Amino acid sequence: MAPRLQLEKAAWRWVETVKPEEIRQEHINLAYRINLPACKRGTCRRNCKGNPNCLVGIGEQAWLGEIDENAFHNIDDPNSERRDKNTFVGLTNLGATCYVNTFLQVWFHNLELRRSLYQCHNSRLCFALSFPKKYYEPQSICEHLQYLFALLQNSNRKYIDPSGLVKALGLDTGQQQDAQEFSKLFLSLLEDTLSKQKNTNLQNVIQRQFCGQFSYVTVCNQCGRSSALPSRFYELELNIQGHKNLTECVTEFLKEEKLDGENRYFCESCQSKQNATRRIKLHSLPPTLNLQLMRFVFDRQTGHKKKLNTFISFPEQLDMGPFLEDQKCVYELSAVLIHRGISAYSGHYIAHVKDARTGDWYKFNDEEIEKMEGKKLQLGIEEDIAETVKSQTRKPKCSKGYHCSRNAYMLVYKVQEEESSDISRTNVEVPAFLQRLVDQDNHKFEEWCSEMADMRKQSVDKGKAKHEEVKELYELLPAKDGEPYEFIPLEWLKKWLDDSTATKEIDNSLFLCSHGKLHPDKVAESKRVSLQAAQLLYERYSGGPRLDGSSLCRECVGQRCRVLRLKNQLNEDYKEVSNLVKRTLSGEGYWVGKASLRSWRQLALDQLEEDEHETKHSNGQTNGQGPHTNNKGNEDDMKTFNEDIVCCHGTSLSILETERKLVSAEVWTKLRAYFPKAPEFTQNQEPCQQCLTLEQEEKDNEAVSKMMALDQKNQLLNLFHEKNRPTLTKWPQGTDVLYIVPLFFVDEWRKFIRRPTKSSPVSNVGNTLLLCPHGGFMFTYDSLINGDAQHIALLWPNEWEVISRLFIVDQPISIHCFKDTPPSGPTTQYTTQPDLCWECRESFLFQQQRDLREYTQATIYIRKVIEDKRMVKDAAPEMNASSSEAEEEKEEHPKVDGERDPDFSQSEDGAKRLKLGDSSTASAATVPVTKPGGIRRSTRHRKLRGEKALIVSANQTLKELKIQIMHAFSVAPFDQNLSIDGKSLTDDSATLGSLGVIPESIICLKADEPIADYAAMDDVYQVRMPEEGFKGTGLLGH
Repeated sequence: MAPRLQLEKAAWRWVETVKPEEIRQEHINLAYRINLPACKRGTCRRNCKGNPNCLVGIGEQAWLGEIDENAFHNIDDPNSERRDKNTFVGLTNLGATCYVNTFLQVWFHNLELRRSLYQCHNSRLCFALSFPKKYYEPQSICEHLQYLFALLQNSNRKYIDPSGLVKALGLDTGQQQDAQEFSKLFLSLLEDTLSKQKNTNLQNVIQRQFCGQFSYVTVCNQCGRSSALPSRFYELELNIQGHKNLTECVTEFLKEEKLDGENRYFCESCQSKQNATRRIKLHSLPPTLNLQLMRFVFDRQTGHKKKLNTFISFPEQLDMGPFLEDQKCVYELSAVLIHRGISAYSGHYIAHVKDARTGDWYKFNDEEIEKMEGKKLQLGIEEDIAETVKSQTRKPKCSKGYHCSRNAYMLVYKVQEEESSDISRTNVEVPAFLQRLVDQDNHKFEEWCSEMADMRKQSVDKGKAKHEEVKELYELLPAKDGEPYEFIPLEWLKKWLDDSTATKEIDNSLFLCSHGKLHPDKVAESKRVSLQAAQLLYERYSGGPRLDGSSLCRECVGQRCRVLRLKNQLNEDYKEVSNLVKRTLSGEGYWVGKASLRSWRQLALDQLEEDEHETKHSNGQTNGQGPHTNNKGNEDDMKTFNEDIVCCHGTSLSILETERKLVSAEVWTKLRAYFPKAPEFTQNQEPCQQCLTLEQEEKDNEAVSKMMALDQKNQLLNLFHEKNRPTLTKWPQGTDVLYIVPLFFVDEWRKFIRRPTKSSPVSNVGNTLLLCPHGGFMFTYDSLINGDAQHIALLWPNEWEVISRLFIVDQPISIHCFKDTPPSGPTTQYTTQPDLCWECRESFLFQQQRDLREYTQATIYIRKVIEDKRMVKDAAPEMNASSSEAEEEKEEHPKVDGERDPDFSQSEDGAKRLKLGDSSTASAATVPVTKPGGIRRSTRHRKLRGEKALIVSANQTLKELKIQIMHAFSVAPFDQNLSIDGKSLTDDSATLGSLGVIPESIICLKADEPIADYAAMDDVYQVRMPEEGFKGTGLLGH
């Protein structure tokens, strides 16, 4: 079938020879493409949207022919969640709890520990055992561990959820913690719990399993005296840096250390400090020997942990006899814990564990469990993961009976025992009270499996029924020539054939034209089906309105015919109108907007497009009927033809003669064919009388404003030019009183004086802005000197007389100077009228300080310094002499050399200096007056070279600020020395508000020499909170 655009053109090709009034039924059928041939299966790869008779490629392929039952549902087989025979149970990763899962699997496979844990009882459990029908639910950490081990042993599930234990421990499931620290703390917690048991065999089970003994032996080099300090250990922490195998690590752990210099040993025999040697001497080793390989070490340069990706080889059989005196002790490898990843702060943990009963090795990776072939440990691809370019070290060859790893961080060895036929040694029974809980969980699992199976069956049954329905109806869909038919939405048919979507009722309402019939444009989105098929579909799914052969709209086809004919004629008419406009006008003419005349072809095209796509739901305005909001021609904003010469009242001709042109009647006739509803104005049409009256009034008002502005300027010339202004720091001679007005008033007044025709005149002085609700003044003399003067302007008494005469003043405000010359020396006092309201002043200061420390999204500046010298000289903040809009408009234009900058005054030597003078001058302000209580913002900050602005909040920590500085200056946080006003900022956990950092603060940054290794920086300083370990968790007794 031809492409959609070709079908569209073919459907309306007849309009070139047929006028709207000559349309017959055959033309309507062509427009609606009733007689297009239907596509056959196999000829179309996808549905022909332009052909309403094409019913191929709408989703029927999935239903025709035989269908596999599994296609009718998306429910996985519930048995895939069932535990396979003779396999172990996995643990769900709750986010970042893989480190917990690995240790739980290792401890579960310690049969002695599991057996002892099952025997652990408490008072609640004893009560539950006395009343078997009472429901028992684990609560404590030990109880959750018991239940978890019971599930790992006898659950029917492929993997179980450890959230009960994790929640009891209080662990953050989204934060990965130190796995080695978790192991130590958890065993310590378990030891403390079991030590409180009444059963003596349980009290020391942790010591019996994991505890060994050694002593620190110190020998004095002077007298030869030997002293021993005994100690217990639960694991040996072995340094791996610089070593290749486990034997070297153990040897270094036990090697002799020299004590000399400042580290000398105080000998009890010599009664003085002497050179000595110290070593660790092993006395006894536990049945389960935990060897921690210290892969995660503290880096002094970065101040954070890093991972050592060093290859270490270790044996399957470890002979510890050479490290003991007169003892034989051989161990067998039983577990290897792996950390995959190059960073100490991220990665993934897995465990390889040996089954104590069968000797088979298994890999435990959260939910997934893999059995190794041939009862051999196979570390596999774990050693190749996260291999960086810098550390692509070749893996050394390992001898038989040895393994080599760069990611192993803990090795578990069990003492070698003689093979025994005693089944009880490897058989651990789950206690009845725990088995009841396991049975309950298994019952829930079986119910879930049954429910999922039923849902699968229902989906299959529903799919089969739908299959039969589609096969029956699809054969009936095609409409035969000459037989009744109806239109059905294409999208509805697709959803009907899409089993994943619930079939809704048939909705044809969006396809209706303004006459309530099928819109010609919508025929491409619908399909013509037989009356019989339509009847069955409506009976089963309902809906409407139904569209049959009588729903073809003659009015819409006629309108489209007219539009298409005009579009074809538009180019010819445009050329003719362009030529006619150039001719000299003779006879009666018509007014046309110049903007409309320039863009009439595009307007006509838009109008024709709008008419062509008009639907029932179109609320677009027809040409010439829209509201008229502009009395000036603007091609970009204009919607209707000739609206640019309609006055602002929307009814009459605009008074702006320059915006319109007189055209001949012939031109207007052609334009009216495209814009039949456009406003029409003949040559003799009178302009709008209201507009003429308003124009004259506006001219009169402008003349009055200019006279008023000139008069006020002459009377207050110094105030306007900011000359000879009084100051508070140096009280002027010849007066003991100055008057105060808001700076906002002065700015608005200057704005009016500069542009009287563009700005509104100022009529009153609002001094109540500077007063509290009780009528008291809000500022002291000292506060005005120290910065509050930015809110006010000072006036001479003679200027105040003029202000009082020209403007309405709600409340006079003045400041008085009283000088006294007692014998003790001259004194000066300053008072204000009205008096200061101390209560409101204190409240204002308190609110101001609180706002400065509770800000959000404020700007501060970081200024980088080098060797205690600033990169650029300090400059005082830039202050604008005036905040009037007039000056802002001037500043929008680039200044040429020599042009006066309002922020600077020109000194005699031509150098620019800041117009500071006295901090109390009224001219040294830029911030408009605000009601007391808000934050008094500082003046506009002039950013210097080497300085950057950052957006911060008061509750943000110093460490988080250092992260932002690192991204802005490429200086690592541990190389940053920050200070504000000479005070060093060192507490990373303190908030910026508590450190006195307020909006617009300048913080100095001095960077230390960068360290060589920045790899750790990438790991650590992704925005994260300071590491708190297991603080606040059940592992520390919380």
